[in-house]
Amino acid sequence: MSGSRFVAMSAARRDAGESIIHLRALGMSVRVRVPGSPQGRSPAVFETMNAARSGSPRMRRAEDEIVHILSGRFVFEVDGRRFLARKGDLVHVPGGASRACVNVTGTGARQQVTLHPGIDVAAFFRELARATDPADDVDVDLLAERLRQFEVRWGVEFLGPPLTQESLGPSPPAIDA
Repeated sequence: MSGSRFVAMSAARRDAGESIIHLRALGMSVRVRVPGSPQGRSPAVFETMNAARSGSPRMRRAEDEIVHILSGRFVFEVDGRRFLARKGDLVHVPGGASRACVNVTGTGARQQVTLHPGIDVAAFFRELARATDPADDVDVDLLAERLRQFEVRWGVEFLGPPLTQESLGPSPPAIDA
């Protein structure tokens, strides 16, 4: 096939050239596996390393996500439906669906996400880290403006704060296929 590119990666070790981006406000780090392209011609693949009880903000985006749970357990909320995903599970989040997840493991947990169509995920997460950096002494209005600019640039919509383990009640939901 002319113009195609073969990509092989290890789930166990970091490859040269992979960047790791720390999102302190969200309690997670992201390792970019396949960067995707700004034009969306190829999927993007990234791995998240989530601290115990940390989660992603509730958001909506145009791209589909296929999430492979590498370790731990996560409660996902997709279009208002909550379910538990464990190591080895695959979760498909359709483009346009509202989404959030939280690590409900007592320790760190990992997931690998394939985003299609791909975007420049390294730039996406670097900019999200800057927009949410808690080290800055910024007021609420400035933070809201940073997030609004991020939404416009990346075509995402933030729908609320991250899903938390406390909001789930005494026991996380089971997978309800």
